Amino acid sequence: MITAESVWENCLKFIKDNIQIQAYKTWFEPIKPIKFENNVLSVQVPSKFFYEWLEEHYVKLLKLALNKELGENARLIYVIKMENTFGNLSPFTEKIPSQYKTNIPSQKVDLSIGNLQTELRNPFVIPGIKNLKIESQLNPNYTFDNFLEGDANRLARSAGLAVSNKPGGTSFNPLLIFGGVGLGKTHLAHAIGVNVKEKFPEKTVLYISAEKFTQQYIDSVKKNNRNDFIHFYQIIDVLIIDDVQFFSGKTGTQDVFFHIFNHLHQNGKQVILTSDKAPVDMQDIEQRLLSRFKWGLSAELQRPDYETRVSILKNKLYRDGVEISDEVIDYVAKNIKVNVRELEGAVISLIAQSSFNKKEITIELAKGVVEKFVKNTKREVSIDYIQKIVSEYFQMDVSTLQSKTRKRHIVQARQLAMFFAKKFTKASLASIGSQIGRRDHATVLHACKTVDNLSFTDKQFRKYVEDLSKKFTV
Repeated sequence: MITAESVWENCLKFIKDNIQIQAYKTWFEPIKPIKFENNVLSVQVPSKFFYEWLEEHYVKLLKLALNKELGENARLIYVIKMENTFGNLSPFTEKIPSQYKTNIPSQKVDLSIGNLQTELRNPFVIPGIKNLKIESQLNPNYTFDNFLEGDANRLARSAGLAVSNKPGGTSFNPLLIFGGVGLGKTHLAHAIGVNVKEKFPEKTVLYISAEKFTQQYIDSVKKNNRNDFIHFYQIIDVLIIDDVQFFSGKTGTQDVFFHIFNHLHQNGKQVILTSDKAPVDMQDIEQRLLSRFKWGLSAELQRPDYETRVSILKNKLYRDGVEISDEVIDYVAKNIKVNVRELEGAVISLIAQSSFNKKEITIELAKGVVEKFVKNTKREVSIDYIQKIVSEYFQMDVSTLQSKTRKRHIVQARQLAMFFAKKFTKASLASIGSQIGRRDHATVLHACKTVDNLSFTDKQFRKYVEDLSKKFTV
């Protein structure tokens, strides 16, 4: 008779042969088989963090092991049950998200490993096929409930709620959410989409990154189906494009988006955009497109203040079913100030350290984790910041760095600024050139090659590179 224990034991034999022993002990020995029925194996894991780690790092291995044992139709269900190791008599379970509401006293996450999808589905409308179902690509975990309001995000959050309650029917069209890294732009954009889907299930909502949109456009040009590409996006009711600054310097993509935007706007459809900067600061975006961005509302997300950081920490801990003293929460909130992503990352590190080392989360443990976390967190580097540091290093103004002069030391400073902009930012070559003296992408490419060559042949120049590198990585 096949049992959950026998199935999982055979799976473990396969897994153990294909993974390092330490990883096996850490991530697979704690898993307990609890049920096998209708070719579905249910296993118990000790925390949501544990489940997410398995899903992210070992899902392919799990798929192979289970398919080898049970065939391609096998399914795996995680039951997340977090045991309290700090003295309480009863175990505690994670709070269940709304989409998983159930009477069962632990969260079940169904992972159909035989049908994993990681790529965005082909978005192009195929002639002759009607009622094409469009996957929204939204993350249901990003909601307004866990996007906490504070002074730093009140305008953006309120505008997002208004849009989600009446998509296309407010003056916030388009809604452009902008701000630095890790402040919640993507979270808020998803939350709007999730709320629209809940209130208006008949509406077609699509979330897509600007990079993916650009790649789809390029593919449509290669395959000679540009009109299908445009038609697809014109039938969307709520279009969410993340990191729209990626359109910088891409004239073809900007042109096609301009026409799509006009069609959507004229037909009362909602457009939501995110960016790392305000429209006025965007480089290499056509003026006619920038003017459209300004039709609606541009709402900034700023760094959260102390009170908001405390609320974020408490909400994160509540959702993860973990209790931490106010002293520890206060310490973390006061020492991690940059953005929400780093704040939640520190909490995850604390929970992980506590869970794996069987230690209570004390102020001493928090100090150790936060110290390492802050030390290893890279500074957010912008092109403007790079120009400022390089100019100060060579004792010149930024305007001199950007000037047309061909004096050797100024040219070298400008080339170094371009080199570090390419190294430390995600900006395109065209965008870097535009912001550093209005040069073209070929000039930036030449500058980067020159810096690489001189670093090997010129001892003094190599010192310039080393000195400046330290300033950007400290």
